[in-house]
Amino acid sequence: MNREKKATDFSSPVFLLLLLLLWQLGAMKLSAAYILPTPLQILQRSWELREVLLTVHLPATMKVTLIGLAISLVLGVSLALLMDLSPFWHRTLYPLVVASQTIPTTTIAPLFVLWFGYGIWSKVTVSVLFTFFPIAITLCDGLRSARTEMLELLITYGATPFELYTKVKLPCALPYFFSAVKMAVPMSIIGAAIGEWLGAQSGLGYFSRRMMTQLDGAGVFAPVILLSLVAMASVGLVSLVEKRMVRWRGES
Repeated sequence: MNREKKATDFSSPVFLLLLLLLWQLGAMKLSAAYILPTPLQILQRSWELREVLLTVHLPATMKVTLIGLAISLVLGVSLALLMDLSPFWHRTLYPLVVASQTIPTTTIAPLFVLWFGYGIWSKVTVSVLFTFFPIAITLCDGLRSARTEMLELLITYGATPFELYTKVKLPCALPYFFSAVKMAVPMSIIGAAIGEWLGAQSGLGYFSRRMMTQLDGAGVFAPVILLSLVAMASVGLVSLVEKRMVRWRGES
């Protein structure tokens, strides 16, 4: 068992290294850095741009991400609780929440720029549209995953609706909630970057678009790599919090 685990842990970095090697060889053969730079060129360019990326554009993107994620958490949790409490609202809101994800966000995002200007709220709106859906739907399913016999047992003992939620429903929904947050975090970052790409004066998405207009292929990839690293670190942080709060996950 330990050998299989060690082999699995070792295979991931080896596979990533092979992909980077193929990328390096393919880009060197193409010899067109403005279209496909090599990983080494991207790394070098990222180091050259580190100051402006880390001190100007990354804070702008993270500000949009955090505000959008906070609004999505409040909106998603509220919708999930409302849909779980009332069958009427579940029938009414569930299809609307699903339908909201069929809207081509990249096509209506310029409208947000017209409505809210080039300030922060046009990007926050795009980020919220990307992130509230997995929180609302996943948490609603988690609340409904509570075993009926457990709820009926507590009702026979005279439990109040508040006690049913705190003793059964919320503990059952907590793993679902963290799964939703781990999905929402990278989606929030993507939403913020797309909003900045379509209309902004700062941020990693805006910087990537600016590098594209200058035919700087490595400069386009530099903020993308930084966004990926931030997303992975954020999901890892959420996983650490989950392990501390959901100790029973995986138990029968």
